[in-house]
Amino acid sequence: MDLFSNQVMIALVKELDAGTLRQRVIANNIANVNTPYFKKSTVEFDGLLKKALSREPVEMITTDPRHFGGKPSLAELRPEVILNKSTTMRTDENNVDIDEEMANLAANSMQYQAVAKELSDRYSGLSYVISGGRR
Repeated sequence: MDLFSNQVMIALVKELDAGTLRQRVIANNIANVNTPYFKKSTVEFDGLLKKALSREPVEMITTDPRHFGGKPSLAELRPEVILNKSTTMRTDENNVDIDEEMANLAANSMQYQAVAKELSDRYSGLSYVISGGRR
């Protein structure tokens, strides 16, 4: 068993990566709140992570990770930036809602901090075991 690349550790690192990207996307949305015709973006990751971690049977048997239809590998999981062109908030067709973006920013910050703390605690536990209980 590899202690540093088990599914939980990989999922936590991937979640940190998604949180970093989400922070950049939200900051870009906020920076363009008054830009005419700007369309906001969001980051899709939770659904992808859930699918990668699901225990549902695979619909098709694959012999190579490049085949279609197989369950995505956790190590290959990447967050996706999605442009929302379907809504409009103002007459200049900008669709950024500053209140929604600020709430998303706060939620992302809390989630990032929680995941970082969990990952830090797991590495601290491994360090404690490796050092034989000595600090």
